[in-house]
Amino acid sequence: MIKRIGYVLLVALLISSCGAKKRRNTQRNGAPVVVDNGRPVKKHKNEMPTVGEDGLYPMPEDTGRFERFPISDTQEYIETFAEIAQYEMRAFGIPASITLAQGILESGSGRGELTLKTNNHFGIKCHTGWEGEFDFHDDDAKGECFRKYNHPMYSFRDHSLFLTSRSRYAFLFDYKPNDYKKWAHGLRQAGYATDRQYPQKLIALIERYDLDRYDREVVRNAPIEIAQVDPPKQSLTTHTVSKGETLYAISRKYDVPVDEIKQMNNLSDNIISIGQVLQIRRGR
Repeated sequence: MIKRIGYVLLVALLISSCGAKKRRNTQRNGAPVVVDNGRPVKKHKNEMPTVGEDGLYPMPEDTGRFERFPISDTQEYIETFAEIAQYEMRAFGIPASITLAQGILESGSGRGELTLKTNNHFGIKCHTGWEGEFDFHDDDAKGECFRKYNHPMYSFRDHSLFLTSRSRYAFLFDYKPNDYKKWAHGLRQAGYATDRQYPQKLIALIERYDLDRYDREVVRNAPIEIAQVDPPKQSLTTHTVSKGETLYAISRKYDVPVDEIKQMNNLSDNIISIGQVLQIRRGR
């Protein structure tokens, strides 16, 4: 009788351990979603929306021309990705020159550590709601969550979706699609980068490498039919300031510009106090 009980317990233990292994494997595979605590958890594999049924332009056929790695210099980077930048301009109205200049600057011409391990050419972080793959990289803070793509083309498409689906960038599309100077200053104004010299750096790259020739080609050869992307729903939340927090850190947490937080809370400077409750409007 004792042997029989022991056998039953052993079988139950084996079944339980197999189930635990399956759960661990399921959790390890797939892609993440960023939850309220800011840490990604595995959920399911994400496929970038690229087909016409979603109202978006399909991606061009991959013949390997976007994967010339390692890229030796900036000129080769331009030659590699100019076509996809023009493709995205025709589909979404973002100047190809701006896309290329941002890619050069953010990815180190495709040779930066983050880009080499994630195919992330634009330094786009996970942000709340991201359900694609990810990796961690030191940026403004240690071990920040960055989006990861299985192909460089998807990084360029996600860059287009990122700009067209967030209301704070909407005013950029009132500019002419070949007015790279206004776009460069507008990106800084909208909070894409905190570097005060960001517009000047983009403009310098565009003019050094004559990147606006790609804009002129698109405008000259075909009308731009901008894909319609539904803007994210705006949600209003509150944030209680904790010890050591700054307006900049809070703006990065919620993916909103510092100036917008100041405007919403009638702040004349960047001084905040522990326990202060701030109103935050964020897009999802």
